[in-house]
Amino acid sequence: MTDVTVPPLISSPSATSISDYVVGWAEREPGRVLVGRQGADGSGWEDVTAGQLRTDVDALAKGLIAAGIEVRDRVCIMCRTRYEWLLADLALWSIGAVPVPVYETSSRDQVSWIGRDSAAVAMIVEDSSMMATVAAVRDELPQLRDLWCVEAGGLDELVAAGREVPDAEVERRRAGVGRDDLATIIYTSGTTGSPKGCELTHDNFMALSENAAERLSVVVRAEGASTLLFLPLAHVFARFIQVVCLHAGARIGHTPDPRTVLADLEAFRPTFLLSVPRVFEKIYNSAEQKAENGGRGRVFRWAARVAQDWSRALDDGGPGVLLRSQHLVADRLVFGKLRAAMGGRVAYAISGGAALGERLGHFYRGIGLVVLEGYGLTETTAPATVNTPDMIRIGTVGRPLPGVGVRVAEDGEILISGVNVFRGYHGNPEATAEALQEGWFATGDLGELDQDGFLRVTGRKKELLVTAGGKNVSPGPLEDRLRAFPLISQCMVVGDGRPFVGALVTLDEEMLPVWAEANGLDGISMEQARTHDLVRAEVQKAVDEANTSVSRAESIRKFVILPEDFTTDNGLLTPSMKLKRGRITDLLQEEIEALYGNAGTGRGR
Repeated sequence: MTDVTVPPLISSPSATSISDYVVGWAEREPGRVLVGRQGADGSGWEDVTAGQLRTDVDALAKGLIAAGIEVRDRVCIMCRTRYEWLLADLALWSIGAVPVPVYETSSRDQVSWIGRDSAAVAMIVEDSSMMATVAAVRDELPQLRDLWCVEAGGLDELVAAGREVPDAEVERRRAGVGRDDLATIIYTSGTTGSPKGCELTHDNFMALSENAAERLSVVVRAEGASTLLFLPLAHVFARFIQVVCLHAGARIGHTPDPRTVLADLEAFRPTFLLSVPRVFEKIYNSAEQKAENGGRGRVFRWAARVAQDWSRALDDGGPGVLLRSQHLVADRLVFGKLRAAMGGRVAYAISGGAALGERLGHFYRGIGLVVLEGYGLTETTAPATVNTPDMIRIGTVGRPLPGVGVRVAEDGEILISGVNVFRGYHGNPEATAEALQEGWFATGDLGELDQDGFLRVTGRKKELLVTAGGKNVSPGPLEDRLRAFPLISQCMVVGDGRPFVGALVTLDEEMLPVWAEANGLDGISMEQARTHDLVRAEVQKAVDEANTSVSRAESIRKFVILPEDFTTDNGLLTPSMKLKRGRITDLLQEEIEALYGNAGTGRGR
């Protein structure tokens, strides 16, 4: 068993609840810009100062008091990433209530379960579609009293209703909230069974945020530090970063529509980003394909090699004269344009949720965007470990943050302790007792700690496949490598109890037309593509590349390209983009059986 624990950097915090961060800035620097808010017509960004944010929060808090929301009441928020979510969170925290996030893509059954299990007395939803989802299950939620719709003016109605509530009542309620009080219940993705509600306290968020801000001060406390959030705020990762920014005083922007992210980045011009590997993969793949289509593919590939060489040289004595001159040329031809597409000011990105891979990690650092990979779960209030600008080891998920301990058990399971570990699963003492033992949370993930305390995640304990030959195979690393390939959207590795490892693969709907045009297959449909020799050969290249990372016994011998992607809409992905392996296996049993029809080892199918 190996472990490393990093002592906290903050020992005497002043704020007692998350909403105190806003109050503190409003009192110290009321003119400090804490939020950039998109204009009502969708054009331009309006500054929201600390003073204005406190006014908006208090006005909504008074409305919630007027509506009868009491201390410890649960209120669900079902909304995309936008300013109103921030307001709702802070207003509920200000009066001692408990916001419960719900993904905007959640099904009726998921909304019903979360509403019932949390005993929510009210819900804030974004639009009429979400209203309809809640209305369809309202009979299953007898404790639900109120339903407010943002786009129907529901928050404005609350503000109007709260005008007679004295300011002193909000202050009284805020003063009664302590660090040990429940801040939120966040439901896990539910890859198996019903989602479990993770109870996170104000201190879970605050102690971790305060220590993370110290450790990442060059990122979140730099002059003019700002970030544009586009990941769902229903996920703990985005919610945690928002709290970090409120503590550190970094400017936050929100964009609810994934289709406008690039345009919003260009306009907002953030200095750091929060993202998942799939976004970085898509940016790289799109840039490469665009260069290829414009006859500049060779230049892009050369520049990519220069970027990776540059990054690796930073870890090995620094770049030489020739590499410096090549980097200067590549920056003018390629790198500068990529940075400009992300707003021109982005210097850092924090990545989590899956492995980014060394190739992309070195590429982005080489173009001037340092991607800091981290690792954590809902139960650990997002990050437990993260690479930092002064201590980075590409290919790992970094060292523990201050106040956090990481241990690798004898069987390889990653255990976590510290200020960020949740207090338990809501209403589920059996699951809590199983997950928390002697102060350590059993993550279910497998990993390795090197001699310097950097963690490498190697797989998921419950996802290990054991082939008929007795070989243990962790599907995650293979799947990550395949998803990094431009033409591939999703994949699931199979082979438990089988003679060899196979893969179910889906094509990327956005990249297929671009790739097809460049390869003389303009206009090919998804159904035609999945059986076309050229497409299959391209996917085989990805499989061959992924197989270089494992032994022959662990390598993918056969694959099938499916006609439909894995998505949240068809229930094959969780809202946090994890595979629902059991559901996929049940639904695609025929396709899996066909892979092993003759137990051969032929390439593809």
